[in-house]
Amino acid sequence: MKALLIVDVQNDFCPGGSLAVAAGDAVVPFINGIRDRYAAVILTQDWHPANHASFASNNPGTQVGQVIRQGNLEQIMWPDHCVQGTPGAAFHPALDVRPGDRVFRKGELPAVDSYSGFRDNDKQHETGLREYLQAQGIDALDVVGLATDVCVKFTVLDARQFGFRVTVLREGCRAVNLQPGDEARAYAEMTAAGAMIQ
Repeated sequence: MKALLIVDVQNDFCPGGSLAVAAGDAVVPFINGIRDRYAAVILTQDWHPANHASFASNNPGTQVGQVIRQGNLEQIMWPDHCVQGTPGAAFHPALDVRPGDRVFRKGELPAVDSYSGFRDNDKQHETGLREYLQAQGIDALDVVGLATDVCVKFTVLDARQFGFRVTVLREGCRAVNLQPGDEARAYAEMTAAGAMIQ
């Protein structure tokens, strides 16, 4: 069975948000237009505590965009975003989210970031998404959301590693492009991992 997986279409990643993706809100009409094709619709939601280690504000002397080491991982310093319970963490108001949709939250542990909808960046803590998909008999995912070169990419790479068939729907994705060419590199990585790009 195939499901639609919507990654992080939240206010802070859309224009006006603290970590806005250019034209991030443009994915909303596309996603709303295709969701009824799927028996299951699943969403991921960035859901950080205010003291999250990835926020530059919590690391004195650092600047947004700077890369530092935290434990064994490299960590990009981000502006405060998607803080639990804030308007920025809410799904875009025009996104068609229904009571039967399953939501998996990520980035809840203060000390480790989580780009993938499946698990934290240290690969030690899963969100429950993999277990849920397997229990539902879902073996294929169409993936859309924000941002192509960060959370979409890492979600897709984990989905492939866990054995799911994956198609990335480009029209439903937008990229940050922190560095020029990040979007193209992300699509190349996802293709190399066996994902289809459509």
